[in-house]
Amino acid sequence: MDMYQWEAKTKTGEKKSGEMESEDSGEVAAVLRKRGLTAIKVKKVVQKKPLFGEPKITDMEVVVFTRQLATMVGAGLPLVTCFDLSSRGAENPQVREITSRVKKDIEAGTSLTEALLKEPKMFDELFVNLVSAGEQSGILEAVLERLSIYKEKAAALRAKVKSAMTYPIAVISIAFIITGVLMIFVVPTFGELFKDFGAELPAPTRVVIALSEWTQTNWWIVVFGIGGSIRAFSYFYKNNKRFHYLADKMSLNLPVFGMILRKSAIARFARTFGTMIAAGTPILESLDNVAKTAGNMVVEEVISLSKNSISQGLSLTEPLSESDIFPPMVIQMINIGESTGNLEIMLSKIADFYEAEVDRAVDNLTALLEPMILVILGVLIGGLVVAMYMPIFQMGAVVG
Repeated sequence: MDMYQWEAKTKTGEKKSGEMESEDSGEVAAVLRKRGLTAIKVKKVVQKKPLFGEPKITDMEVVVFTRQLATMVGAGLPLVTCFDLSSRGAENPQVREITSRVKKDIEAGTSLTEALLKEPKMFDELFVNLVSAGEQSGILEAVLERLSIYKEKAAALRAKVKSAMTYPIAVISIAFIITGVLMIFVVPTFGELFKDFGAELPAPTRVVIALSEWTQTNWWIVVFGIGGSIRAFSYFYKNNKRFHYLADKMSLNLPVFGMILRKSAIARFARTFGTMIAAGTPILESLDNVAKTAGNMVVEEVISLSKNSISQGLSLTEPLSESDIFPPMVIQMINIGESTGNLEIMLSKIADFYEAEVDRAVDNLTALLEPMILVILGVLIGGLVVAMYMPIFQMGAVVG
């Protein structure tokens, strides 16, 4: 449907105007006639595309939508009304369009699960499978509530891990830019001053001036080299499974960062698996979704082996214990959950524990990195400044 602006007059000649969503201008005129209005002008509103493309749908927007939907379903509102209200209240045009399309599909007789399947931009496979389980078992409200909690915790975990990776990269990038500016614009000025110095420059000064001259001539090698490396890594990571697997494996073995990634993988595994089981999804189907949302090919492989183990009548924990990702405590708790029939509760406890562990690890990493980064920046920038002022200090000593 498109948006139309209309102008019309009443039987007494009074002019009125407004906007209406409709298939075409003829339908707008027909609706106005039913209201006792005569259409004067009906004009289609041309939506201007944003300069930088459509805004992306954020994790929190999905969380808010899911919470609202759970509340409205719990209040007994029909699904069509729920999606109509969500569409009207959404600020993101993408969310507005998607929820509006889902509403129309449901009005046309499509099931909620089938309608959501058509909108992968907002509703991933896990979301759709959980809703499907809720529809079939008649506990849609409870599933939506649990799904909103899962999405909220998953988004918070992802944000924590992202901040742990982003902070040092941002600081290093700033340091690199500052160093580049000094090398290209500041150091050459001092180099010109020192040409007529009349004595041999100190070794650190000569090294910095030589680096500056090389940077001025070959700056494009550095810029395109770094840019090309990032682009090549991104390309192979997306398109080469072997490279993707090796990169994921290496990331889990990184100092400090690897530990954070491992703990976040365990938390994500436990939270997703527990949510699927609580919604009544069969274990094999649950493990399929857990593997797809693992976020790491090494972890995905271990979970797939666990699925094969269960399908052959073996224990879930055997393949997990053979990997070096899941610690003994996690294996033991899952084993107890399997034997007692409380697997969902055990997985929830594991997820809570490891989410808290990731929080602590990220806080500790930030506290550790801040002084280290300050020292590195001080040595780097301070070293350049001292190297350039050494001849001036030397000159002052001679004069004195």
